[in-house]
Amino acid sequence: MTAVSNPDSRVEHVGSKKKTGLRKRLSDMARTVDTFREGRQVPQDLYGRDVPDQTMSLVTDALDKWFALLDNGEFDDSHAAAPVVRDIALTLRSREVLCGDQQVVRLEFESPSGEELPAWAPGMHLDFVLPSGRRRQYSLCGDPSDAHAYTVAVRFIPDGGGGSAEMHALEIGTPVTVTGPRNGFPFVADGRAVFVAGGIGITAILPMVRAARATGMDWYLEYRGRSRESLPFLDEILALDDDRVNVRTDDVDGIASGSELLDRVAGGAVYCCGPPPMIDAVRAAVDGTDATHLYFERFSPPPVRNGAEFEVQLVDSGDVITVGAEQTALQAIREVRPSVAYSCQQGFCGTCRTRVLVGTPEHRETRLTPEEQESEMLICVSRAAGGRIVLDL
Repeated sequence: MTAVSNPDSRVEHVGSKKKTGLRKRLSDMARTVDTFREGRQVPQDLYGRDVPDQTMSLVTDALDKWFALLDNGEFDDSHAAAPVVRDIALTLRSREVLCGDQQVVRLEFESPSGEELPAWAPGMHLDFVLPSGRRRQYSLCGDPSDAHAYTVAVRFIPDGGGGSAEMHALEIGTPVTVTGPRNGFPFVADGRAVFVAGGIGITAILPMVRAARATGMDWYLEYRGRSRESLPFLDEILALDDDRVNVRTDDVDGIASGSELLDRVAGGAVYCCGPPPMIDAVRAAVDGTDATHLYFERFSPPPVRNGAEFEVQLVDSGDVITVGAEQTALQAIREVRPSVAYSCQQGFCGTCRTRVLVGTPEHRETRLTPEEQESEMLICVSRAAGGRIVLDL
């Protein structure tokens, strides 16, 4: 602490007030710390003794005091960052069919007022709330430097849940609401990277490839699909560096193994987005390569593993539904109630969160807190621990 000499009595007077204020703050802090300590559990001593770990006790006590000081401080909102934008109103401004099979459309959205949109980076996606109320996630695949537009590409899934059909049917000027942008698939523009994309999975990968080129990274793209007619953005990709891009299709080259997909890995990170079989193949083969990291994102629900048959009862109708060993509760419920809300089918968005009235869930997600898991479940991935569960549906 630096001492300042100043004979001004006003300064000394202010100092005495500060001392009085400090005593009060310390007293308030002590009371606040006591409330923090209630119910707090410090881990057991690392050497096995039946006492709280001393280091953790000191650390948590210091943090308690620091947070108590913050709690008792005065907040000046002039220094605060702008509030996080949760819901954004957009309208569709353009629509373009992307590939030969006519099943993928590129949709470009803008703010109805023409204002700038929140920034985004490669790997980010938007959560769409469609006019029907359906919620779906789509990767941003446009230009991050364009602050006035969000672009996504959507493949039509005939036997899907209706989200892709609704996106394809949107007309120019149709309003939608989105949440985001959010990032569950981060890209680090440094070092070397191998990109593996399958079909519509290119929408998440392509902005990363563009960024890698722009920053001078050492990169390589493996692009796979059923046929050339089904591959979106094919013209743009074929115009990239020939020695850095490999486009192969199942109808001509067969389905690639994990080792074939990762054949060009020579250190650095692997980024993969595509159907579950592709991701599973890459995950199984990556340990046999020199890759330092593997990042992947699914566009389809993962397969059910080690599942057992159980029953779900819907409390509103009393219907009892059998969920097969290789089926999710959501899939079984949709057969009798197609309108049930869902989105990601992977256990992270929370759209299908449902209250459990009777029975014990087997949770296969990490989104809900332990307290929430006592009475709720995500029916897209979680199951019953045994017997029947009754859901508030």
